[in-house]
Amino acid sequence: MLMRALPLTEAPARDKIVALRGPSATARRVASKNLLEGSRELVIEHQGSEYHLRLTRNDKLILTK
Repeated sequence: MLMRALPLTEAPARDKIVALRGPSATARRVASKNLLEGSRELVIEHQGSEYHLRLTRNDKLILTK
């Protein structure tokens, strides 16, 4: 969950932490090896555009349009 602290310029009783997004209890978790299935690149189609998920030589993931 992302959090943002409000500025301390207000009275201390009004300072608080505000959640920017609710908990992601419904987010699916998928292992990258299951997505890539042995290849180094995966093409994802989203709203008529193609996105490329690539596995680098340093085992990092890069998503590009």
